[in-house]
Amino acid sequence: MGYRFLLLVGLWFSAAVHSAPAILVVGDSLSAGYGIKQSESWVTLLQTRLREKGFDYDVINASISGDTTAGALARFAPLLQRHAPEIVIIELGGNDGLRGLTLESLKENLAQMITRAQRENARVVLVGMALPPNYGPLYDSAFRNTYRDLARQYNTALVPFFLDGIENDLSAFQRDGIHPNAASQPRLLDNVWPALESVLK
Repeated sequence: MGYRFLLLVGLWFSAAVHSAPAILVVGDSLSAGYGIKQSESWVTLLQTRLREKGFDYDVINASISGDTTAGALARFAPLLQRHAPEIVIIELGGNDGLRGLTLESLKENLAQMITRAQRENARVVLVGMALPPNYGPLYDSAFRNTYRDLARQYNTALVPFFLDGIENDLSAFQRDGIHPNAASQPRLLDNVWPALESVLK
């Protein structure tokens, strides 16, 4: 009885000591797995790739469909406190643009999230987005540049455009023409991976 108790205590202590560091993904429907199985989403595929590449991290998906940068900012501090992530992937802004919110608010909200994460010694990967052509080239250019400017200002890793390579392929999207389908999730992960790999330990 005593031996069994000591063995259980030893196993518990070993598991507690070996708690893997966290990668926190804060995004919108593109990362929440809208319209597809969670097992098919790029965030789930990321956990698998990390294990295959020998990176010992736990991926925590805190993405919410429909979220804006303001909504994510409001819940960001508790997420940092709860999960103490070593890396934060921020995939937000698409809903801000689609709702016509100002670029100033987009930039300010993302900047606050970046600086809060960095104050907690987390490394940040900022995922860039773009807008549909009907928003006009000037606005879309300014929208895209917001991510580049923030990454340069705060020295974060940057994914230039999350939907790179599929944005003009209707077969890559669900019926709504907005959300990538299950077959496109590996491409989304491939788009994120170079920036993420640059900050992995």
